[in-house]
Amino acid sequence: MKAIRTFTVRPVLAETLAPLDRLASNWRWSWSRATHSLFASMDPALWDEIGANPARMLGALGQDRLDELARDEDFVQRVREEDERLTAYLDGERWFQRLDGAKPAHIAYFSPEFGVDGSLPQYSGGLGILAGDHLKSASDLGVPLTGVGLFYRAGYFRQSIGDDGWQRESYPLLDPYGLGLTLLRDHDGSPVEIALDLPGDRRLHARVWVADIGRIPLLLLDSETPSNSDEMRRVTDRLYGGGGEHRLLQELLLGVGGVRAVRAWSAIAGRPAPDVYHTNEGHAGFQGLERMSELITHDGLGFDAALAQVRASTVFTTHTPVPAGIDRFPRDLIADFLSSGLFANLDAGRAISLGLETWEGGDQGVFNMAVLGLHLGQHANGVSVLHGEVSRGMFGQLWPGVDPDEVPITSITNGVHAPTWVHPALKAVSERVFGDARTDTHDWTNREAVTDAELWGVRQQMKGELVAVARRRVAASVQATGSGVVPAWVDDLLDPEVLTIGFARRVPTYKRLTLMLRDPERLTRLLTHPERPVQIVIGGKSHPADDSGKILIQQLVRFSRDPKVRGRIVFLPDYDITLAKDLYPGCDVWLNNPLRPLEACGTSGMKAALNGVLNLSILDGWWDEWYDGENGWAIPTADTASNDEERDDAEASALYDLIEHQLVPRFYEREGGIPLRWLAMVRHTMTELGKKATSDRMVQDYVTRLYVPAAAHEVALRADDFAEARALAAFVTRVKDAWSRVSIAGVDSSGIPAQAQAGDALEVSAAVRLDGLSPDDVAVELAYGRTNEDDTLARDHSVYRLSPSGPAVDGVTTFTGTLPLTVTGTFGYTVRVVPTHPQLVSPVELGLVTYAS
Repeated sequence: MKAIRTFTVRPVLAETLAPLDRLASNWRWSWSRATHSLFASMDPALWDEIGANPARMLGALGQDRLDELARDEDFVQRVREEDERLTAYLDGERWFQRLDGAKPAHIAYFSPEFGVDGSLPQYSGGLGILAGDHLKSASDLGVPLTGVGLFYRAGYFRQSIGDDGWQRESYPLLDPYGLGLTLLRDHDGSPVEIALDLPGDRRLHARVWVADIGRIPLLLLDSETPSNSDEMRRVTDRLYGGGGEHRLLQELLLGVGGVRAVRAWSAIAGRPAPDVYHTNEGHAGFQGLERMSELITHDGLGFDAALAQVRASTVFTTHTPVPAGIDRFPRDLIADFLSSGLFANLDAGRAISLGLETWEGGDQGVFNMAVLGLHLGQHANGVSVLHGEVSRGMFGQLWPGVDPDEVPITSITNGVHAPTWVHPALKAVSERVFGDARTDTHDWTNREAVTDAELWGVRQQMKGELVAVARRRVAASVQATGSGVVPAWVDDLLDPEVLTIGFARRVPTYKRLTLMLRDPERLTRLLTHPERPVQIVIGGKSHPADDSGKILIQQLVRFSRDPKVRGRIVFLPDYDITLAKDLYPGCDVWLNNPLRPLEACGTSGMKAALNGVLNLSILDGWWDEWYDGENGWAIPTADTASNDEERDDAEASALYDLIEHQLVPRFYEREGGIPLRWLAMVRHTMTELGKKATSDRMVQDYVTRLYVPAAAHEVALRADDFAEARALAAFVTRVKDAWSRVSIAGVDSSGIPAQAQAGDALEVSAAVRLDGLSPDDVAVELAYGRTNEDDTLARDHSVYRLSPSGPAVDGVTTFTGTLPLTVTGTFGYTVRVVPTHPQLVSPVELGLVTYAS
């Protein structure tokens, strides 16, 4: 008999245990070893059974056991101490509070998914895990940030693998109360409800669940409310569960509803309205249109001034290196929604133009969410140095005439939340030796602080736990999908003494899950070597609609079931945060072999590295900038291959060679039973990557490089009833109207003999026709530096600003300057004109550049 409704009945806590409610409802428990241990100690077996979630634990434990614990003085004391630690954490001054200078008062951080913990399945992969780690580090650093997302009643999906190796999906429904979420209520106790007006006289309502992520509130909008029709209730049914209008409704609710939810939460909590808005990928791009509508309706701004104000305060992060990863909607569908009254007083035609692919070769019949994000975000970034470069090339068409290197998209390399991802055993050593679980100041190369025997012992303990988890998971999978009888070979699955390679991630084709199967006979020899074998542990989910990815999983699973290799290569179903916490620390090597440069960042290898795991990866994403020859191995990229088949063959062969000739010898070379040279690489990896592969470093970079400037621009444009916003809008209009008539009539240089030498002075004079613009509206720049073989300036060229030498004569203004030569070698220069305004982030931000011919 199936229940028509399920809910959680919470027990009554004795006064001495009352703090457990607060401890359970704040997700800091997910990265606090002491709080996690407190709840686990209440009933370890039950803790594992219910998925290691405190709110569920309190509901499942039973009144008798809770009453018994209330009489346990030691346990009550632990509860009291944990409550005091949580209070100190929430109220204490942290990094952000000690940061000098003006800074944001409130940052709203929008993402379609958040990976906080395995028991809160509101994520599908790296984007969500990154967002969850961003919130946790913002909390640890004291950054006044609010997360904004959607609550998916069925989460993403649970994965099982059938006898045929095919992925199967199931969608268990989630009870937000049972997860420790609280409903946002107004001062009178009524639930806050957000509403969006849609075409066809429809109305989409959403309630708001709040998850406390340490100091950070995470607002999750939920369309499962009595106010909605059955159709509207299904809007937040599944993460990435639909296409077309269903996906559009989710993104409208995230962007438009998210802004309204933040407004409501800020008023109830007594917090200032956000002065910075950060959109994690383009899914939340409609938040900018909602804010423009507010500024036009309530503050009397025109379209251009509202756009300037929104751009100034918006940070846009792109995570995709391929156009196929961007949400694109039919232009006509967007027009229907923008004309429905959803955005009050917003010019629908001009708003639509912000998302169109207007460049040559673009499709003006579609609305591109990344284009919208870049048009609405004055501060934009990719998520690794290489991805920043890829993004500048990918979106450069939005800035015609601008060199790719100058496209105004910077990069902040992702990081991972060390307290979440470092294994408890390694965290205990870290706290004992270094005083805390942070990683950025730890010197693991100090063998007196941590001996080789101790470090190797911890590494072996973590591997042993992975082996046990793998055997349990495989046994459970066999029981669930097969005959129910667990075969004897499962008891011998994997070996903690064998070199273990891990590979786990989402399974789109570009990540090449099956590259390792390119030469199955050679792989089999590596796996079954009689003296120095290798074993591989694999996990990953393919999107339910991605049959290509499912075929890759099926191929891998079928290979792993071959009796010749069974037990040496294993696919673990239902890869999630919970499995990842065992998988990363338990491997010796982390494998990553995407098609370069299609990996934007890829943080799984960072999580592994913080646990002493060495990386074996294509030079893509973060590995491209941080590989140093001692923290792992780089798989050569076959860039000269004539086709994909040839490339895969070459890179797979290089992968096998590295494993056979470098990894295996170094791992199995022992002194006193310990691989000392291997451990030297482990120590180096933990020390050097521990300094930079963390989300603390990442969030600090966002604060100092993007949030603080965005807040400053927002304040400047808002002052004096938006006087600067209006002035900037007028400037942009004036410059764009006049730019086609701006030209460089001539450039003269002198002072340089035929053979110049360092110390000589280059005197340059440029005659510029401004035709209606003033010299204050432009910057005339001398771009100079070393040149390449085709006479183009090298990437590291410099820019020197010329000055007007007097009033215009016959419509021509002369700009001059003298440049001492300090660059040796082949030298070149050019002159260009760009707009200049104190509220522009980049001189080429408007895409207006005139070069000397």
